[in-house]
Amino acid sequence: MPARIIETNTTPFGKAEIDPVTLDIIENALKNARIEMDATLVRTAMSPGIREQGDAFPLIADRNGKMIVGQFGSFIDGFLRAWDGELEDGDMIFLSDPYSCEGAVSHNNDWLVLLPVFRSGRLIAWTAMFGHQSDIGGKVAGSIPIDSASVFEEGVRIPPVKIYRKGEYNEDLVKLALHQSRKADWCAADLNALIASCRVAARRVDEMCDRFGEDVFTSATDLLLERNHRAMKALLSQAVGTEPVSFEDYICDDGIGYGPYKIKCTMWREGDTVILDFDGTDPQSKASINFYLNENMFKMFYGIYMIMVFDPQIMFNDGFYDLIDVRIPEGSLLKPKYPAPLAGRTHALGRIFDILGGLLGQGTPEFLNAAGFSSSPHLMYSGNDKQGEWFQLFQIGFGGIPGRPLGDGPDGHSLWPGFTNVPNEFLEKYFPLRIERYEALADSGGAGLHRGGNGILMTYRFLEPGTVAIHDDRWFTYPWGVNGGDPGERATKIIEKPDGSKTVVANKKDGLEVEEGDLLHFITWGGGGWGDPLERDPELVGLEIRQGLVTANGALRYGVVADEDGKIDTAGTEKLRSEMRETRGEQKLFDFGPDLDTLRENCLSETGLPAPVAPV
Repeated sequence: MPARIIETNTTPFGKAEIDPVTLDIIENALKNARIEMDATLVRTAMSPGIREQGDAFPLIADRNGKMIVGQFGSFIDGFLRAWDGELEDGDMIFLSDPYSCEGAVSHNNDWLVLLPVFRSGRLIAWTAMFGHQSDIGGKVAGSIPIDSASVFEEGVRIPPVKIYRKGEYNEDLVKLALHQSRKADWCAADLNALIASCRVAARRVDEMCDRFGEDVFTSATDLLLERNHRAMKALLSQAVGTEPVSFEDYICDDGIGYGPYKIKCTMWREGDTVILDFDGTDPQSKASINFYLNENMFKMFYGIYMIMVFDPQIMFNDGFYDLIDVRIPEGSLLKPKYPAPLAGRTHALGRIFDILGGLLGQGTPEFLNAAGFSSSPHLMYSGNDKQGEWFQLFQIGFGGIPGRPLGDGPDGHSLWPGFTNVPNEFLEKYFPLRIERYEALADSGGAGLHRGGNGILMTYRFLEPGTVAIHDDRWFTYPWGVNGGDPGERATKIIEKPDGSKTVVANKKDGLEVEEGDLLHFITWGGGGWGDPLERDPELVGLEIRQGLVTANGALRYGVVADEDGKIDTAGTEKLRSEMRETRGEQKLFDFGPDLDTLRENCLSETGLPAPVAPV
């Protein structure tokens, strides 16, 4: 039975005529309120993941739960369908269990707060915020066990509950949740930050209603949704054909020896409706890389990608959802059956964006992006220092953004545009480690007319014994290039002992014991290249040699002959490019690198790790 909204005023909202200026003011006021939610969050949170990196996602929705402004799409409809309870003025909902809200949040670490906004006895809007908690209990520090066999091993699971009931705070509930965490102080501050952010946005909604009236506000949100629907309808009819188009990509492994796992999607249009069918995606994993993909969340991903590529002026919201039909097979990697583990869903979540790019770009190669840094690699480091105090780091790494139609991919950036890196000074002040190197790794971006962004080499020196966990991907398969561009380089992780001996470690690894003085070389992958590398300006390649982004040897991929100072040998470059054009084969729309059989055969010699076994 769906949630029931208790309203003391049953008068329906009226439909108001709104001039363009008023609509523009309300639209930008909502955008600003969403920005203020982020600002409130980072000023109040304590964990590095939220405070320093911004791993949290705000939302302001209309009275029906449809997102008007936000980042991740509306997760309110899944909650409303799944929760059998009543909501009234003064209530606030708190939850984290993906299975209790149709995947509205996708693993237990994401704590979600939902605030229904009432005016004059009527529900007029929703505000919401969720953020990644650095530790919620479970079998490992950080609560993202790689080898978990069920969601029960992944920390406290919070079903939808009222953290406020008619304005009264449920302190015992919060104590119970915080008691599960190894970092209860971080969790408490972060939860308060989520609540404060929602309240700030609710106040801004209230102020807009005071200024313009409730009927104008609700009519404006209706118009913003309708405008998005019209724009997306036109965009979809132009960009998506009626003939099915398919694309597939892989998660390299599951951390327990099996992989790669295929994600496949087929897209076509029937009338005004675009179908996105994930039939052919591999079955769910026994380990935690499963991603419970909420259909509306994927619609939002799809819409954001469409808008950013084809028409960035469109304000994305939930207005177009009825134009998209998402089909995900039960029991697959993207719709696992309860109680399948979900903690490590980051890799599949990120790979969805590569899938979208491959689908949408086949019909319009000029708009096609290469594969990029489609993940959020995690590093966890924990233990007790010499004073016996517990320390625990959770950090998200960055890598190479893909080469694009309009230019090079940025070096060392996040998949999520709003994320920022944790300053090295912060890490060294609050954790027992030192950052020896933090730099873009030259030549790791795929060569192309537009170069793929370089990955990052970050070297940590551990100053205390402790336990490390690593979560990363793209160490087995390559981030593909497009339109003649080359693939980017793969990720690798290396432990170096004080005596200089080095050991390659898995990119998904729990329980890695480190000693004082050990180094971890944390190398992320580069983005694929876009377009013919032989068309890239040699002088630009020379500049990048001087900047340390390309080496003189790496410049040969562009057919550029140069010395270590970036000085171009013009005659040598012309000769080399002529020879390369004559000997190379036909340029590929997608360059995935070697096929899977070849990757398996060469895996140990190329990566230092055994090849994963094909999942059954």
